[in-house]
Amino acid sequence: MILRRFAVRQTRAFIQASRQTPIQSRFLSSQVPTQTIPNAELKLSQGAEVENNEPESLVPSGWSQYETSVAAKNRFNRLGTQIKGAYRPESLITNPPKASDITLELLLASQAHIGHSTSLWNPGNSGYIHGIREGVHIISLDVTAAHLRRAAKVVQEVARVGGLILFVGTRKGHKRAVVRAAELAQGCHVFDRWVPGSLTNSLQILQKCEVKLVDALDREVDYPGFQKIDPERAPLKPDLVVCFNPLENKPLLQECASMNIPTIGVIDTDADPTRVTYPIPANDDSPRCISVIAGVLGRAGEEGQKKRLEQSAAGDLPYKPIVLQSQKDMLS
Repeated sequence: MILRRFAVRQTRAFIQASRQTPIQSRFLSSQVPTQTIPNAELKLSQGAEVENNEPESLVPSGWSQYETSVAAKNRFNRLGTQIKGAYRPESLITNPPKASDITLELLLASQAHIGHSTSLWNPGNSGYIHGIREGVHIISLDVTAAHLRRAAKVVQEVARVGGLILFVGTRKGHKRAVVRAAELAQGCHVFDRWVPGSLTNSLQILQKCEVKLVDALDREVDYPGFQKIDPERAPLKPDLVVCFNPLENKPLLQECASMNIPTIGVIDTDADPTRVTYPIPANDDSPRCISVIAGVLGRAGEEGQKKRLEQSAAGDLPYKPIVLQSQKDMLS
């Protein structure tokens, strides 16, 4: 047994020695010449390290990091893909879309197609429903786009002839969209709560409000006797009312119907479309959807106001002006 193991060990060593080529033996040999690094190079490297130890810059580290990040961003933007058209909530307020910008992709991204549960639906919305998914009605976006364009055209024409437009949205999150739409269309807005009787009993509810008198070019006129509402003369009524949550503003819609004031409303699958004159089937629970609709209608009102001012500047007034002499002459 001892001799056998000895033979095995010697055989393995012999095989390993025979497999080594001359090149391998040359690299494994201890006779390969080596070369050390000169001292001059070591001195240069040490000097470079010393030069890098400069005093800290007077520029704050945060600013230098910001410049570095901006430079890296500009350098890496040329690589890979670029994301365009990303959703930014502020853009719907600062730069709302126009009626020509309405696309199915925009409405789909705004969640305008999501309705309510099938157990809450109103049968009057059967023509607006595309189908059912997981117990929820899906609104047809083709119908939504068509009705939204029609409503935008109505707002534009009312603004072009000098009509007064009232925007109403009393839910949480409607304030900024409603105010922005009224600002673009040069109309009025209500975002807190609708006071019942503001239209039918406006002489009592709005008697303490101030009056703003403007000429054909929207220049404010300071005419004596018109600073406050005359108790013998009812305030002006809106020519069009846009309501973004009709379910919570049924008194408003009833007052508009009794006074023959046309209305535009965002109708979800659980709302009654017969309560408004121009329904817009869409999701009234999505703030993004409401912002899109309010932005489109506000832009339409802005275009109508521009056309009215152009006609007024040319001397072609879209309405019959009133010549003011005095308040008593006007009442007589």
